Amino acid sequence: MRQGKHRHTKQRHAKHRQKRRPATATYKVACSVLAAGALVSCLAVAPPHRAPDPTGGVGPGPVHPSTTWFGAFLESDDRGVQRMGELEKWLGGAELRVGHTYLPGESWSDIEGRARFLESWAAWRRARADRLFVLNVPMQAANEDNLSDNAVRRLLRSGQQGRFDRHFTALAERLVALNIPDTVIVLGWEMNGTTYTHRCGPDPEAWKKYWRRAVTAMRAVPGQKFRFDFAPSRGRDAVPWTECYPGDDVVDIIGMDSYDQPPGRKFDEQIQEPYGLQQQVDFAAAHKKQISYPEWGLFRNGDNPEYMRRMLNWMDAHKPLYNTITDYCPHGVWSCAANPKASQVYKSILFGRTDPTPLPVPTTPTKPPVTPPVTPPVMPPVTPPVVTPPATPAIPATPPVVPPAVPPTTPPTGKLPPPNCQPVDLGDWVEYWLGGKLCLRFDWYSRRR
Repeated sequence: MRQGKHRHTKQRHAKHRQKRRPATATYKVACSVLAAGALVSCLAVAPPHRAPDPTGGVGPGPVHPSTTWFGAFLESDDRGVQRMGELEKWLGGAELRVGHTYLPGESWSDIEGRARFLESWAAWRRARADRLFVLNVPMQAANEDNLSDNAVRRLLRSGQQGRFDRHFTALAERLVALNIPDTVIVLGWEMNGTTYTHRCGPDPEAWKKYWRRAVTAMRAVPGQKFRFDFAPSRGRDAVPWTECYPGDDVVDIIGMDSYDQPPGRKFDEQIQEPYGLQQQVDFAAAHKKQISYPEWGLFRNGDNPEYMRRMLNWMDAHKPLYNTITDYCPHGVWSCAANPKASQVYKSILFGRTDPTPLPVPTTPTKPPVTPPVTPPVMPPVTPPVVTPPATPAIPATPPVVPPAVPPTTPPTGKLPPPNCQPVDLGDWVEYWLGGKLCLRFDWYSRRR
């Protein structure tokens, strides 16, 4: 996120902290859901390592992979799960299949996953086998306390030395115990910016080593099947996000948070800018990784239906594992009434999407074309011999051979029999030596009168 969005985010988390004081925990929860039916993108997503079905897989118009697995920030607590049903109704019964929330980052106990809301999300995930749960995990406590670069640098170096490993082990154990071991972990998101204590800029090398330790600690827990999403914000921000990439062996997905900003920037520029959308796609392809869009939405350019259309088309083309729009003002389309035009675009594309697996959609049209080509080539060659065009002419060709033997013997006379003359059949052999048939006149009695 860029600084303008950071201020808005800070307000959101300040509200969470006020709510927490009388309770036991405060947290940033992004309730987002992916509906079935790509990119799109929703996309992508494919078995865990295949782009369309994120779990191991929208009603008029063609199916968009981007709309197959889509989500939205709905609420910062358990109400997010409940409101998924309301969003489904608004979208004409679209089936929402992916939940997305955030762990709070005020203390290490938060990062260990002690918040009770995880139980609600775990129950939601377990209710259906074709659901995906995405969890943003901070890499530092006091994650939004505006610490100096020097303070952040010291924390990163402590992390690379293993000081915080036990907290990530505890989180992994908690998730496995809740029977959600296949959670997608968005670890240390937007590390290329300046908002969070877990930012990369003060010491990229230490940050990368720290990430590797956190992932290694979580993967060491028996029963885990986690996938780790490396998700910078779009553009260069404070530091090029490529300088923070920790390595292919500890990253499963290359995500990107991409809002419609700064003011006046067209979507083509968002694609082509350094460290923008195109570079994300190219980088992921080079490293053989899936892509995702954990956060995206409207922002500095207001109610922008063109951005909404282009972003959905982008995800349609590039098939992310999942995408989750931030659905509060000024970013959203359902709970934010300030964006009616973009809301109409979003709703028209997603309305009534119910197919849980995007892959069969491209596959189904592909199979029919394969079958017809096979059938025609086989039939034509078989038909000619079976219909026996050659056999039919051969039969009529034989009879003509017999008649010709007779007609040629008659024509040798060169003349027709004279009138009042009756040909006498003496046999072929006699007629051959006579030079034709013998004709006897039977009117001799009349000529003698």
